[in-house]
Amino acid sequence: MSPVQTDVRQVVESSGNDLDAARALFESAYDASGFLPERSDRTFGYRFRSVGDASLTLDAKRFDARMVGEVDATSHYFVSWVSDGGGVMDTGRDEVALVPGRPVVFPSTRPFGFDLADVRQNVVQFDRRLLERVAAEMYGTEPAPLLFDHAAVPRPAAVRAWNAELRATAQVVLGPVPLTPLAMAEATRQTAAVMLRTFPHVTVVPAVPDVPGARGRVQEAIEYMHANAESPITTTDVAQHVGLSIRGLQQGFQRQVQASPNSVLRGIRFDRVRAELRYHAVGEATVSEVARRWGFAHAGRFSAAYAKRFGELPSETLRRRG
Repeated sequence: MSPVQTDVRQVVESSGNDLDAARALFESAYDASGFLPERSDRTFGYRFRSVGDASLTLDAKRFDARMVGEVDATSHYFVSWVSDGGGVMDTGRDEVALVPGRPVVFPSTRPFGFDLADVRQNVVQFDRRLLERVAAEMYGTEPAPLLFDHAAVPRPAAVRAWNAELRATAQVVLGPVPLTPLAMAEATRQTAAVMLRTFPHVTVVPAVPDVPGARGRVQEAIEYMHANAESPITTTDVAQHVGLSIRGLQQGFQRQVQASPNSVLRGIRFDRVRAELRYHAVGEATVSEVARRWGFAHAGRFSAAYAKRFGELPSETLRRRG
């Protein structure tokens, strides 16, 4: 039998019709100050639900009233959008309208004011260090603060890609199946990568220069990946283990194995899935159980990528045992 998996997600929920309770909740959730809710024409009520872990949370809230205040969003990177109601973010400065259909990034280097009313609002919170590490791995730099242009309107194609990614992430993070640390980490990193491709930004410090010295350490890095493939390790962890910068590690992999560290690690995990499916008989394990154990929580994406790699569906591998 498969071992019982601990669910890494934390869920916070609250609802009611007490204005003071709503003020205390949202001030705590978003480090807001001077929060001044005012009743609107709607019957007042609020609902708040947050699901995730320290690296990524998906928040959804309903607030049938006007809310004015200031948020200090410098602890995380936030993306928000409304499906009903709206208002203004960064009041008195680089004002941006929150309207249905337009996701926006919160200013991340200073507090900002807001004035919203009768909203159905969603917020994605990324841990700062996590998003900065993903950016460093994507761009071949070292982790550094990211400066998002919250007033810039993302390209329509980028918004469509972001919305598609959020739907896939929500299926995993909000789904009924417990999430292992690895499955949660992989969902978080995929979402972070799409977020970085969607919203205009710059890295605060320049890229590091070309770093030699990877020769002789790539094999050590691959051995480390094999030994820790079931843990939520990243390219950053691998680079630190072998004593290279992220860029130095990436360059070494490209020269010696013609692939990125991320793709090699992902390939190792695919190979582990295939080995388990070939070992088990139908009824002893399911494809979804094995895939989740190795960090592949989105069934549709996993099956397509598995078939591309191995030339058959994972269910076919399981049936062909023996």
